[in-house]
Amino acid sequence: MIISHFVYNHLSHIQHIHNITHSLLISSNPQFISRNIEMATRLNMLPEDCVSTIISLTSPPDACRIMHASASLRSAAESDNVWSRFLPSDLPRILTRSHTKLNFSSKKDLFFQLCDSILIDGGVRSFSINKVSGKKCCVLSARALTISSSYEPNHWTWTTNFTSRFHEVIELKTISNIELEGIINTEDLSPDTTYGAYLIIKVSDNSFGLDSIPSEVSVSREECSVTNTAYLCPLDNKKKHLGSLFFMNRRQMMEKRVVEGEGRRPRKREDGWMEIELGEFFVGVKNERVRMSLMEVKGHQLKGGLTVEGIELRPKC
Repeated sequence: MIISHFVYNHLSHIQHIHNITHSLLISSNPQFISRNIEMATRLNMLPEDCVSTIISLTSPPDACRIMHASASLRSAAESDNVWSRFLPSDLPRILTRSHTKLNFSSKKDLFFQLCDSILIDGGVRSFSINKVSGKKCCVLSARALTISSSYEPNHWTWTTNFTSRFHEVIELKTISNIELEGIINTEDLSPDTTYGAYLIIKVSDNSFGLDSIPSEVSVSREECSVTNTAYLCPLDNKKKHLGSLFFMNRRQMMEKRVVEGEGRRPRKREDGWMEIELGEFFVGVKNERVRMSLMEVKGHQLKGGLTVEGIELRPKC
């Protein structure tokens, strides 16, 4: 109670802490640095539990800056009191679903292990937290998706890929229609947050038929659904030139079969895969079921050379 009363009457310290960390690390103004060193000294005179409570109201990056910028405040910034606030409120439920063995000596250590992601639900999902905001991120593996004809070896094959976080990915051999869908309950995500859904893929050099017509992508929940269009192959200048020479008329005719959309293209990811945005949605307080899908069922052309790792859900900036 005493701590809560103290924090209430010293909320301005939060902004001072932010100023301290930035001035000590990047500012070259001696007067500005001196003023904030004085503030750091004043904070150091307070009980450590009070200081840690104040720091817990900032952010993970601010706490890390304090650890490096002020040796006198390091103990408070590293305390479990601080890093417990940055961890998900339903952490015990998440840890019971963990498929990854976790060894941690502090809540700060656990926080950064979760930033690197862990496997949950028998290894078919990946869970992580954003290292800046502490918000939840999730990846549904291909095994967690509903993919039409995925167990027919003439069409799809389950295989391993050393660049994937999951034990298995799925490769398209040849098929005329692609239908895949992922489902997530919003209680597995962070409230009051807008999320983007991204299909994680690779396209082989020997792929064929993937861009004969745009795929329809959608994100829906209850009675609300937002649909767009996307292509499965990145568009380089050579393909763009060849397409304009030989296939423009046919492509324009085929595009009339699908809903109007942006015709999104895959973007490269840091992990070596590519991603296509399926859509976005807002997570409120109420638990809802969200469906994310990609369908190409109107081109009726054989296609192959696609590898699917899964669907990622992450907060949008």
